[in-house]
Amino acid sequence: MSVSMMSTEPNHSLDPHSDLLRELIALSHPSRIAAHLDAQLAPSTVLQLQKAPRLQERLAELLLGRELVSNRNSWGGDVLLGHDPRRAALLAGSIWHARSVVKLVSKRDLAVLIENVGTEAHAFAIRHLSSAVATQSIVDPEQLSRQIEHDGYACLGARLAEASELDRRRVLLRLSVGTAADAPAAEHHKAAGQLLSLVIAHLARETRTA
Repeated sequence: MSVSMMSTEPNHSLDPHSDLLRELIALSHPSRIAAHLDAQLAPSTVLQLQKAPRLQERLAELLLGRELVSNRNSWGGDVLLGHDPRRAALLAGSIWHARSVVKLVSKRDLAVLIENVGTEAHAFAIRHLSSAVATQSIVDPEQLSRQIEHDGYACLGARLAEASELDRRRVLLRLSVGTAADAPAAEHHKAAGQLLSLVIAHLARETRTA
């Protein structure tokens, strides 16, 4: 790749649409960009590409397609209101496994769970116990953490499947390749609407008070 392609010269565009494209690329997971360019690219190289203002709009066209990029009327707020998709996934997954979460009572088990999924997800599970999906208990906190993440991502992917192509891809680009969001199961499609509605309402309240 030529040095000129790696330019990091500051960009002073006053075009809000261009700013959205640049922000999208800056927040995209490096694995998504590498998958479209060359899977063997070093993360440091991908990071340089993401930071290069002259390349960001071109990368957006590569990742989204020229038609989606050029349709300015479709670029409103994203499905998650700009919030971190991993955070949204953990919140959804915590509801899914809320019955197991509330049964973890030892300090050690709680410490492991919270270290992996965070205090917010733990509290969110307790608050929305009545909406829990999984009925089988998971007593190992490490396994429970993994399942919360897996099912949360899958629910997010199922919810995005109902969104517009632009909205779906704008969120997925911020996740690494290979999460459960890329291939949700039928059970996730069935429960995603209710769980993500609770999550998005929570995020919306935070946005309003910010």
